Amino acid sequence: MDHIGVIGCGLMGSGIAEVLARSGLEVLVLERDHDSLVLGRHRIDASLAKAREAGKMSPEEIEVVQRRLHFGLDFDAVREFSFIIEAVAEDEAVKLDVFRRLDAAMVNRDAILASNTSSIPIAKLASATSRPENVVGLHFFNPVPVMKLVEVTPSLLTSESTITAARALASEQLGKTPIASPDRAGFVVNALLIPYLLSAIRMFESGVATARDIDTAMTLGCAHPMGPLALTDLIGLDTTAAVAQSLYAEFRESHYATPPLLARMVSAGQLGRKSGQGFYSYSS
Repeated sequence: MDHIGVIGCGLMGSGIAEVLARSGLEVLVLERDHDSLVLGRHRIDASLAKAREAGKMSPEEIEVVQRRLHFGLDFDAVREFSFIIEAVAEDEAVKLDVFRRLDAAMVNRDAILASNTSSIPIAKLASATSRPENVVGLHFFNPVPVMKLVEVTPSLLTSESTITAARALASEQLGKTPIASPDRAGFVVNALLIPYLLSAIRMFESGVATARDIDTAMTLGCAHPMGPLALTDLIGLDTTAAVAQSLYAEFRESHYATPPLLARMVSAGQLGRKSGQGFYSYSS
């Protein structure tokens, strides 16, 4: 497994591609259009530059990593690969389309199709393919080069060999810590995290406290490294809302319901760090 395809070069896809290349793997990154590909490539270059500034990588090491990264627009370019990681937007319809296209394009019947979804049941994605035994969840966390956890989520039809290969990639090749996660909306981390974030949003929406005071309460009072509203900005308000909707659709529990303020901010394009405005403002 020395060549891996990554579908999507957004916030998560670019991070995954970078980590794969830094681990010695040849990586082909596919995007939907040229502009998205250029933006994703710049995002990876900026991350590598930060690693150099922090003294974690030398210019020579960065050059080697950049040579391992390849970019394209054609799904046929990964048709003979043995491992693909999907990392497109957290939109069920978009992801299902990607899995259908991958299934049709790939000639390697043993190829593993992994999804970085943070909330969509793997069984739904596997149903879009003719090889559900080869589909598995491989959920990384942002920022991917820093965060050590990976949730490995099989569906009821995922084979043991697929699970073993996914865990081996995460632990042995990428140096991450994999945990076994059930195939249910939100898996482990987001099933716990999202209600916490939504509670903070409701507290802010109702005027109980300012965004700054809510975050300060959790960082200084509970020793969290980041407050819930700042964390929502980092994750992306649109992603937070999408995960909340998946959780609510499956469980119908009120603490998973999207707060009106979150829905309105997403509609207004206030998505957090990536848009420059969320619960806080961010300079470009």
